Amino acid sequence: MKYIKTHWPIPAYNMAMEDLIINHLPSDDYLTFYIHDPSIIVGQHQNTLEEINEDYVKRAGIHVQRRLSGGGAVYHDHGNLNFSFVVRGSREDVNKFDVLTRPVLRTLEKLGIAAELSGRNDLLIDGKKFSGNAQYFSNGRLLQHGTILFNSDMSELSKSLKVKDLKIQSKGVKSVRSRVTNIMEYLPDQTLTIEAFQGLLLETIGEMYPLEEYELSSKEKAIHKELTEKKFMSWDWNYGRTPLFTLQKVAKFPFGIVDVRMNIKKGALEDIKIYGDFFVKEGISGLENALKGSKYERQDLMTHLSSLDLEDYFKGMTQEEWCSFLLN
Repeated sequence: MKYIKTHWPIPAYNMAMEDLIINHLPSDDYLTFYIHDPSIIVGQHQNTLEEINEDYVKRAGIHVQRRLSGGGAVYHDHGNLNFSFVVRGSREDVNKFDVLTRPVLRTLEKLGIAAELSGRNDLLIDGKKFSGNAQYFSNGRLLQHGTILFNSDMSELSKSLKVKDLKIQSKGVKSVRSRVTNIMEYLPDQTLTIEAFQGLLLETIGEMYPLEEYELSSKEKAIHKELTEKKFMSWDWNYGRTPLFTLQKVAKFPFGIVDVRMNIKKGALEDIKIYGDFFVKEGISGLENALKGSKYERQDLMTHLSSLDLEDYFKGMTQEEWCSFLLN
């Protein structure tokens, strides 16, 4: 496994590094870490403005950054350590989070802390989340990255992020803050720094996967610079354009929240946009494009879906269930 040292506190640089590894570096397995200035990192399929408390975020100078992977929005600051694996894999590896979260659990075990993988993609201590993980598959490579709340400012987390009513109802809780915790609260050694914890995690990963440092070439650095400036720092990438819509359908499924906006004209789907905190094996635009032009009725929707495997988008959902969701 190749280890790439990075020291960028601005998230666009690190999101661009993941893109670079997936699409431009030699075939291998890669590891990076990053610690960001205060930032909100939104999932690829989310509607950014509906995930953030925009006025507060602007006043506080908090970065807003869209990532490549799906899943929900998270808050990063100097008390949050992030790890990023890019490994060779297949679509069948999507939604399997246990292997690449194992080093985190093993490191905590060494420190005397019992933690577990729970639900789709969360790591918990005493039933509280300290790490969320997300995935993205492309070009024969699986990106899996995760947050680790080491000593993060929970008050800023609560002020910066909105929580949808559906998520509150599904988890039976009233706030973001009540569901999360910092590792620092459980450490026997309260003098341990986030940098020292990163060193311990790197050591554990090295025990599991032989590590070798990788230096970017001049050409790779130039590609990274272009990706950072032209893609990951752009308004279009981070906020995007929400289409006009005449109908909205929102529901919570086992695989996540799905929020569909449809513009229906003369009984047909002129435009459709699918948001949510789900993970997909294929880009969600494939499903959106397949549905555009369909009549807003079951038979024609089914016809438009016939060439797709819905399992590539929503695990466990049938075409009939999807059509019922759109129509009811």
